[in-house]
Amino acid sequence: MRIGKFVRSRAATIGAVAVMLSPGSLHADDADEGVKVTPLMQRPFPDLPGKEGLVLLVEFGPGHADVPHRHNAHVFVYVLEGSVKMQVKGGKSVVLKPGDMFYENPQDVHPVGVNLSKTKPAKLLVFFVKSENAPPVLPPTDN
Repeated sequence: MRIGKFVRSRAATIGAVAVMLSPGSLHADDADEGVKVTPLMQRPFPDLPGKEGLVLLVEFGPGHADVPHRHNAHVFVYVLEGSVKMQVKGGKSVVLKPGDMFYENPQDVHPVGVNLSKTKPAKLLVFFVKSENAPPVLPPTDN
């Protein structure tokens, strides 16, 4: 399955992938926000009708901080390089280094995602389990 271009929406919340993704589209570079997103794979799960896996390489520029957002997906974040601070609403913030992982469930709001270095990028491997053609990044809800 071919992955198209990301579509940017400044009105939408910028998430762990730092861009709003529209169904079937991906944007590989968002230098204005200090984030580079490289799509690696997107595949439907034949034994889970209507669900798919999406894998992205996300690079946070030095000092990058996400705005609050959520994912209507199960999200697994693996730190490849750098040091990041992550938190879901109601949870404790954690500092993650290479080899550490972070998980968000579909109801979590993700208010904190920060590259702790002011001089070096942080690289994350992000794996989503989500509904097919659904955007992986959404604004937070008020519930």
